[in-house]
Amino acid sequence: MADNNILEVKDLAVVFETDEETVYAVNGLSFSLERGRTIGLVGETGAGKTTTALSILNLVPNPPGRISAGEIILDGKNILKMSERELEDIRGRVVSMIFQDPMTSLNPVMTVGDQIAESIQLHEKVSKKEALNRAGDMLEIVGIPRTRLNEYPHQFSGGMKQRVVIAIALACNPRLLIADEPTTALDVTIQAQVLDTMKDLRQKYDMAMIMITHDLGIVAEICDTVAVIYAGRIVEMGTLEDVYERTLHPYTEGLFNSLPNINDRQDMLKPIRGMMVDPTVIQKGCPFAPRCDYARPECEKRMPVMKQVSGTHSVACLAYDDPAFHIQRGQRYE
Repeated sequence: MADNNILEVKDLAVVFETDEETVYAVNGLSFSLERGRTIGLVGETGAGKTTTALSILNLVPNPPGRISAGEIILDGKNILKMSERELEDIRGRVVSMIFQDPMTSLNPVMTVGDQIAESIQLHEKVSKKEALNRAGDMLEIVGIPRTRLNEYPHQFSGGMKQRVVIAIALACNPRLLIADEPTTALDVTIQAQVLDTMKDLRQKYDMAMIMITHDLGIVAEICDTVAVIYAGRIVEMGTLEDVYERTLHPYTEGLFNSLPNINDRQDMLKPIRGMMVDPTVIQKGCPFAPRCDYARPECEKRMPVMKQVSGTHSVACLAYDDPAFHIQRGQRYE
């Protein structure tokens, strides 16, 4: 593991097995994250983003889920070989997660102060009084008066609940924060406030962060590196500038084409046609081929592998094995 990496995910594979079928949710996914940096995991619903995040915490529900292959090295240790006691020690202290829906992430019969203090007491071994005092400090850090420490989740708005969830996640100053679509349920104004809060806290605590989202605008605002995920695989990865200004993969291109053009209100959206492939079927060729405007017969026969096109930019597309086809797409890499 590189000295400056907080996380390395290597060839991760996750399956969900039932009596009727097996769902191949994550299929050989690899990436690394440096300390203090932010990576965005982008893709459609069902791409495998949340399953990847749960795998990093070793929280894939078993049964029916199972991490079938790969390694996850967190702060120098393979979490897949840790005991339950060891995992409990690192969750919240080394790595924390902000789950998708703040409405269901909070316990409705506990005060928000007790919920923040619970994590502090578990990891820091301090008194209840000290834990509650620090819980009040955390509320103020995320922009909520400490006077609301003894209130219950139903007394908070959606945006404030999300801030409480962030306070719980950051209560023990983790080295890695996983944010799973933290602003999906919020209106645009509150979304911007929550993102600003997260950026400030990342800098204050020098945390690494994984931002899981399907919103390319959020990625542009908060991330250093982008990994585009399709059908449980990373199909393009690079710096923010690489992926946004030198888009290589047809799927990434399709995501950008699906965005409205703010400079041309008459411009029609160009959605990606079709649906994601059936996750219960092992793909022989490129899983994006049925939806790809550039697909050739070969694409349905051979699975593309990640190809490095610059020091920071890589792509999994057969087009980049063929210079002529590469130029045909108009995506020559400068």
